[in-house]
Amino acid sequence: MKILMMEGNTIETQQKAKKIGVISASDVYINAIRCFDKHIGIDVVNAAEGDVLPEGESFENYAGLVISGSSLRAFDETPEVIKQVDALIEFAKTGKPILGSCWGLQIAAIASGGAVAPCRNGRELGVARKISLTTAAQTHPFMQQKPWFYDAPCIHYDEVTRLPANATLLCSNAHSEIQGAIIPVEKSEVWGVQYHPEFDIAQLRMLFELYKNDMLNDKFVENDEGHTRLIKQMKALELEPTNKAVAWLLGIDTDLTDGNIRGLEILNWLNYIKSIG
Repeated sequence: MKILMMEGNTIETQQKAKKIGVISASDVYINAIRCFDKHIGIDVVNAAEGDVLPEGESFENYAGLVISGSSLRAFDETPEVIKQVDALIEFAKTGKPILGSCWGLQIAAIASGGAVAPCRNGRELGVARKISLTTAAQTHPFMQQKPWFYDAPCIHYDEVTRLPANATLLCSNAHSEIQGAIIPVEKSEVWGVQYHPEFDIAQLRMLFELYKNDMLNDKFVENDEGHTRLIKQMKALELEPTNKAVAWLLGIDTDLTDGNIRGLEILNWLNYIKSIG
């Protein structure tokens, strides 16, 4: 079995990130998937560049599609965005399952007539707090074994402001009403979340380092000293995820530190594509 991975960023953005030691959004996702299935085949395409399929392949050769995060804005009508929306629509004509984090949820909403706009509460960075499941989510296989209330890794400037008429809301929090949804696109369904179940503590720490100035400007931390202390605590938790003292100081629980809980959405989607394959 193999799946197709759509990298959400342009090649230029990926190359800039690589120069400062940051891996691509698709590689972050691949690492998370490998925690649950070391043997599944994964082909990556750069749909922002018009790269929809590896040479000699067809959509029918894949059990499903995964859409990574992206620094693009889903409401921008630029070629890099339009090409990805078009690629999603084309794959969805197969009727095969699609999984999307953050960017994936947003372009699925755009593809089916929903709307995306800048977050009305400002960016949500690091941890999406107190996400709650809807009644529909509690019986959906995507959220199987997920707590009714939980925190999740996140970083987003934009949010889905209107779901397509035929979509199902799965979860919300005080920051963003639409934190997860099932969005029908063509013959497929996109199982999407606004947060990043593929991010581990190391990835969050790296984001906090990269976005230091933004964190200071938006008052996530008060000053340089506060940011330095945060990074020190994140590194300690990265090295020892069971460190209760550091986790308590950061307000982080096992829904973030335990990959088997944090990544349940990924595991549930993988189990689903295997069950129908």
